Amino acid sequence: MNIAVCVKQVPDTTQVKIDPVTNTLIREGIPSILNPFDGFALEMALRMKEQSGGTVTVISMGPAQAEAVLRESMAVGADDAYLVSGRAFGGSDTLATSYILSCAVKSVEEKRGAKFDVVFCGKQAIDGDTGQVGPEMAEHLDYAQITYATEVLSCADGKVQIRKETADGYDVLEAVMPVVVSVTKTPFELRFPTVKKRLAANRAQIPVITPEDMEAKSQIDLACCGLKGSPTKVKKSFTPVRSKVCNIVEEDSPSASAVKLIAVLSNDKKI
Repeated sequence: MNIAVCVKQVPDTTQVKIDPVTNTLIREGIPSILNPFDGFALEMALRMKEQSGGTVTVISMGPAQAEAVLRESMAVGADDAYLVSGRAFGGSDTLATSYILSCAVKSVEEKRGAKFDVVFCGKQAIDGDTGQVGPEMAEHLDYAQITYATEVLSCADGKVQIRKETADGYDVLEAVMPVVVSVTKTPFELRFPTVKKRLAANRAQIPVITPEDMEAKSQIDLACCGLKGSPTKVKKSFTPVRSKVCNIVEEDSPSASAVKLIAVLSNDKKI
């Protein structure tokens, strides 16, 4: 079983602040962490490896400092890692990012001489919260996809069964591999590293996949990368204004509350 996990280094959003004058993120002094949803995806991949055998490869796109989350991933059990990095990738939106990562997946498959059976990723990154990269990767790779996965139930005969979270509970879906699986919060947390594995991860050589490498091998079209390959742009970031005015509508019954709420909204001149 060949398993890939796409991970991202993100700022710790519990400590992120916005400059009230410029409305831009204050990045100085903010620690970087492994995206929590990617951590759930990594743990799911490791459990799948323990159940079915095989290898787990982690892939991350980012600057050189993103090596930290790759080493963290290897310290908990990933077998190898690749960093996708280069100036041509800077400023990529979700469409460009998903394209670059899909090309990186193909590049690693070529290096390894075998295709991945499953590509895991977190459902979204906490710094962007778009939830678009995983499904877009599936489209670029022409793989089946399952989103909001919480557990791998079985993996046999070229098929995988996944428990998928829904608004009403859970569904069980089956897909023919290869498949891209986007993982939401799971009942289990990412395991802790052992001292031995952490030391090995710190010594490991992490290959870097550069734009020039992939372009030279006709694996990527750089016109689809970076700012020039991104159809969406961030216009501005700002802290929303919070109003402390609150009216609680609570009548004797839900129907009476609904009637009262409609009356209140109808009389509100701001609506």
